[in-house]
Amino acid sequence: MNMAAHASARQPPLALTMGDPAGIGPEIAIRAWRDRHNSTLPPFAVYADFKLMRATCSSLALHCDVVSAPDAVAAADVFPHALPVVDVPLVRSAEAGVPDSCNGPAVILAIRRAVEAVAASKASAVVTNPIAKSVLYDAGFQYAGHTEFLGALAKEFWPAEPNNPVMMLASRDLRVVPVTIHVPLKSVPSLLTTEKIIETARVVAAALKRDFAIAEPRLVVTGLNPHAGEDGALGNEDRDIIAPAIAALQSEGISATGPHSADTLFHAAARETYDAAIAMYHDQALIPIKTLAFDSGVNVTLGLPFVRTSPDHGTAFGIAGKGIASPVSLIAALQLAAEMSERRARSNTP
Repeated sequence: MNMAAHASARQPPLALTMGDPAGIGPEIAIRAWRDRHNSTLPPFAVYADFKLMRATCSSLALHCDVVSAPDAVAAADVFPHALPVVDVPLVRSAEAGVPDSCNGPAVILAIRRAVEAVAASKASAVVTNPIAKSVLYDAGFQYAGHTEFLGALAKEFWPAEPNNPVMMLASRDLRVVPVTIHVPLKSVPSLLTTEKIIETARVVAAALKRDFAIAEPRLVVTGLNPHAGEDGALGNEDRDIIAPAIAALQSEGISATGPHSADTLFHAAARETYDAAIAMYHDQALIPIKTLAFDSGVNVTLGLPFVRTSPDHGTAFGIAGKGIASPVSLIAALQLAAEMSERRARSNTP
């Protein structure tokens, strides 16, 4: 049985946020719903401006019945015949492709309400459409991005639960995790520590077991420098920071190898030897997965007390409102969220 279909029969619906209302989030949410039978999607409710969703259907001639829902729970009965929307009103009407910081508070509120729905057991997981961080910064957003904001919400709604958010990019062919994320490249060496690498790898190993049903996860760890430093000839970080982290992980019984030269880790034969790659910085992780799965990759936040996934692409303001946005990555994110939440529910069942 398809895991998403099985999950939809047992779990509450997913909570999907609108993302930036001027981006492609509203369109791909509608397109995903329209493809619900072909892709066997679990039910979801969109936390978005109700008028925006109806206007998007009309302007793009997508022929979708949009129905107001009080919460995600109510979406289960509505979803087979209409797109359920939990209204999160905008300050002013959104224009496709034209971001507006005045609507930033509504974007933030949609994320908060989706997480709150999971905390109240009204939704099984959170799936977030892309945001534009620069737009939110103008609206007073205090976090580096989605991941950091979700970590703060986890502390608020699950204060007693472990909370160590880690970003994974996942596809059918590859899973990658950057140890440092949205920081300047010149800052990476000073931010890398042995303990940070260990903590990241621990979260990844635990998540692969719990959320991906991999009994004995295999991790590979990249080096920072070309050729993993050539034993200090091209930099000392690989020898002095990364190698001790790998040794510590191995002593804990975690299957981790490296540091490996990153340029040899991502061809087909190499990918067969591991379940996830731990990379040292953003582009080292994201370039290979976006090359392999640009349209179907999924952003997953590990280490949280709730499941969160997202399409692995941005707001795409340049094509918003043109009727050409692809829902493939969002569909993959919805399916993966359903699979992960179902596995968590089963693991918590006596």
